Amino acid sequence: MHLRNAKKTLLDVSMNEPIETDKNGNALTIIDTIPSDECIDDKIFLKLDIQKLQKNIYAFLSSRERIIISLRYGLGGHKPLPQREVAKLLGISRSYVSRLEKKSLEKLKKASAKIDRKI
Repeated sequence: MHLRNAKKTLLDVSMNEPIETDKNGNALTIIDTIPSDECIDDKIFLKLDIQKLQKNIYAFLSSRERIIISLRYGLGGHKPLPQREVAKLLGISRSYVSRLEKKSLEKLKKASAKIDRKI
């Protein structure tokens, strides 16, 4: 029984297993060599940017502009929609959606620039 169990676990490797040591004797483990794409600073700044954007959307855009931006960019957990589908949902032309979207984005850029200058 013992030999069967030993054979099964023979190939098991722990992620905290040291694979070598540096000149100071510090162990380098397997988990240390796996790259991480996530950076906590990036996550925090992204979350702050999203919060600032949401505040600006409600502070500077009309209700129709908010709806268009939300539908176009998938805000609120929805999937982003093309201008054609947004136009169909709102009963307006695709070119009008395009104009309102462009106008809304300009408003948001200006609002963001004003806030950044104050800070």
